Amino acid sequence: MTGTLNGTMNGTPNKEIPAEPLLIADQLVVEYPAKGWRKPPFRVLKGVSISIGAGETLGLVGESGSGKTTLGRAVLGLAPIASGTVRYDGKVISGLGAKERRALSSDIQVVFQDPYTSLNPAMTVNDILSEPLRVAGTPRTEAEKRVRDLLDHVRLPTDAGDRLPREFSGGQRQRIAIARALSRDPRVIVCDEPVSALDLSTQARVLDLFVEIQERTGVAYLFVTHDLSVVRHISHRVAVMRGGEVIETGDAATVTAAPQHPYTQRLLLAAPVPDPQRQAERRAERRRLVAATATSPGASTAVSTTAPTSGDRA
Repeated sequence: MTGTLNGTMNGTPNKEIPAEPLLIADQLVVEYPAKGWRKPPFRVLKGVSISIGAGETLGLVGESGSGKTTLGRAVLGLAPIASGTVRYDGKVISGLGAKERRALSSDIQVVFQDPYTSLNPAMTVNDILSEPLRVAGTPRTEAEKRVRDLLDHVRLPTDAGDRLPREFSGGQRQRIAIARALSRDPRVIVCDEPVSALDLSTQARVLDLFVEIQERTGVAYLFVTHDLSVVRHISHRVAVMRGGEVIETGDAATVTAAPQHPYTQRLLLAAPVPDPQRQAERRAERRRLVAATATSPGASTAVSTTAPTSGDRA
């Protein structure tokens, strides 16, 4: 993303973020059974807590295996929660049955990483977008009008509805996936690496679309990614995960420009820059931080950065 997204926003939200969180994950622990006789379960999340306000974007960043996707799945009810709770709009939603969870799908939706595998290749775009509406009992004529509106919202032509997913580019398919997530006017969307499979220019356009939709609808995002420049572009706040724990939280511009935790500093320095001299300096600084962290007993302590800066979306 270096050189394409510089951390500045094309606009700012037209509403202030409410103080009361809309979604809260409190001390979440997720475990999976381990292979082998009497082996203890593998703990993926180790007491993770986050909160997201209405109309806010929380960027969740970390390297592969840090647990960020598992946290998103736990919010969606797709991962086994061993302890802790997920609360939405003041109500505990962790542990809900299948029927109650389906009813909640109108409020909490998801956009997956791969827009092609998440779309049924045998269905037209009209059928893909109208299916959630028909399941909810929306009349046919109203569903058709809603589909036309959704295509317009994500900047796709009306005749796109008659085509199959394979007839679109990666960025256009992701727009279809976003339209499907918006079909029932959710209040929260979990975005699981939604731009990582796209080229840089397409990433920027899709990110701008996410921001535009949020400004228009007030939807909240849990935005999962490994790219600090992406979360700086789209997020109000950032939570950094490592080894199943949140190790640093704070305003997006602060965490992505002047992080306090050594791991976040190394993550920032790992991003490539186009200047060879600067890149060599960043590699040297990262090696220094790795060496310093290895000898520091307090390196794993979580930190919170709350001081706002002018670059923050809020």
